[in-house]
Amino acid sequence: MKDMTYDVRIYKTEVYKGQKANTHYVRWRAGKQWRKPFRNAAQADTYRGELQAAARKGEAFSLLTGEPVSWNRPDQPEMSWYEFACKFADFKWKAASAKYRQDIARALTAATPAMLTGGTGQPSDLDLRTALRRWAFNTKQREEAPEEIAEVLAWVAKHTRPISDLSDAATVRAMLDTATARLNGKPAATSTVRRHKTILQNALDYAVELKLLAANPIKTLKWKPVKISYAVDRRSVVNPTQARRLLCEVEAQEPSGQRLVAFFGAMYYAALRPEEAANLGVDNLIIPELVKNVETGQMEEPANDWGELHITTATPFVGREWTDDGGLREKRTLKHRDEGVIRIVPCPPPLTKLFRAHIAEFGIGGGAPLFTGVRGGELPYITCRRVWNRAREMALTDKEVRSPLAKRLYDLRHACVSTWLNAGVPATQVAEWAGHSVDVLLRIYAKCIVGQEEAAKRRIADALREE
Repeated sequence: MKDMTYDVRIYKTEVYKGQKANTHYVRWRAGKQWRKPFRNAAQADTYRGELQAAARKGEAFSLLTGEPVSWNRPDQPEMSWYEFACKFADFKWKAASAKYRQDIARALTAATPAMLTGGTGQPSDLDLRTALRRWAFNTKQREEAPEEIAEVLAWVAKHTRPISDLSDAATVRAMLDTATARLNGKPAATSTVRRHKTILQNALDYAVELKLLAANPIKTLKWKPVKISYAVDRRSVVNPTQARRLLCEVEAQEPSGQRLVAFFGAMYYAALRPEEAANLGVDNLIIPELVKNVETGQMEEPANDWGELHITTATPFVGREWTDDGGLREKRTLKHRDEGVIRIVPCPPPLTKLFRAHIAEFGIGGGAPLFTGVRGGELPYITCRRVWNRAREMALTDKEVRSPLAKRLYDLRHACVSTWLNAGVPATQVAEWAGHSVDVLLRIYAKCIVGQEEAAKRRIADALREE
């Protein structure tokens, strides 16, 4: 009885007037909101009448399909891939982070073209993917889709193969090939390949749970994983001189540069992830106060200007349509860490100066974030990207700009960790500061540790030297 309900409400049919045709949506509630599209009013009225008749008879409605349990007949049409994909996205929505919701939508969108039957009136590839990624596979947005999007989704609902077709190995392979390729047909990034394959495998596990498939076909498919290198590209790592030039150019960018110098500095000097730096507040900073020079009467930096950063949470940028509260960023625990875990990172004197100057200039106090947009509010990711791209163009040579050098914001974190390792800081300490395990740290940064080969040779030579 847990998979059915008797609490059912049938709503008025909605009509979306598209440019080419109208779409009639029958709406009802059986555990949650359901909506089914029809091309003409007569079909919608018939279906709605059947739902009303079943509800009046007191029939139980399935929480899995939204329809009366008695309709689960052998001659009933099979569930389509599109209907199942929407159901899977809804199933995952509540417990998933905003970022993972995005990942699910992207994976399902990438796979769906392989499950289309084609036909007249097929939308363009761009319109199709936009409608699927931003609306169909977004539980929060689907019911609010504008008319032109609803028209695209109605076409998809009508021209999608049944999910039972995935019992065929060739169909599954075609779907995986489509889901792990770019629009131009070339292979996607290795991380994208792995992520999409994992999400689709989870989706078909859910199909097995719903008894739509006898077994998960992906698990038995001979699929050779793409070999992935986790090591940081040494060409992307800036040296201290380049880093200082970049931060100077950041400060020169109007109107946002000056308020972002300490933001980028936190990534370079303290190895913070972008989402960790974005969530910093004054309460996270433990920095020395200025001291008064008894001779001059001026306030000066103390002899020991090292501080600490107490990192407790992160706010990755995901977009309003994916978060529960409609914010641009989602507040989360530290990556791969439990709730309440604090990571303490040293704050070297150059970063202490940047924080001190930022607070003095913008007067941010209390529990408010240090870094905001020009007009206040959450720090937009696009603002960070624009400022950084412009700073690269101004600080680096043309050849360096074309190279991977500091191309991503994350490369500043890589530069910091590489600096720590090359300075001889023990790997265990670096791992603790960076929020990594030692194993992951050495695997990622192995190619960035330089200068140790000659030192190792000298130690061996000393050991072999005759007395």
